[in-house]
Amino acid sequence: MPRAKNGTRRRERRRKIMRAARGYWGGRGRLFKTAKESVLKAMVHAYQHCKDRKHDFRRLWIARLSAATRAEGVSYSQFIHGLELAGVTINRKAMSNMAIEDPAAFKALIARAREALPAPVA
Repeated sequence: MPRAKNGTRRRERRRKIMRAARGYWGGRGRLFKTAKESVLKAMVHAYQHCKDRKHDFRRLWIARLSAATRAEGVSYSQFIHGLELAGVTINRKAMSNMAIEDPAAFKALIARAREALPAPVA
């Protein structure tokens, strides 16, 4: 029986790596060994940054909400605390979108949060 050396499968495996490395600079896009290292490293970074993107967007929504609530004379933390006390469960992405696209509804949300907050002690 002849010895099989993984011909087709090996070629396909290498082609898959080389396609992923297309456009890389120098040997990283031409030589299999360095291309494989580069592609594996790139995949690690892609996974990590996929997680980071979620944090980045949350920070953006909070910054937008903070700006919108300060324009109404309430700090972001007071606003969120008031919503919790009022029993309003709406996520930050939706509130951020509401502040941009429907300011009237957002002002009603702020009013609801203000009502739930305890009166300040003088």
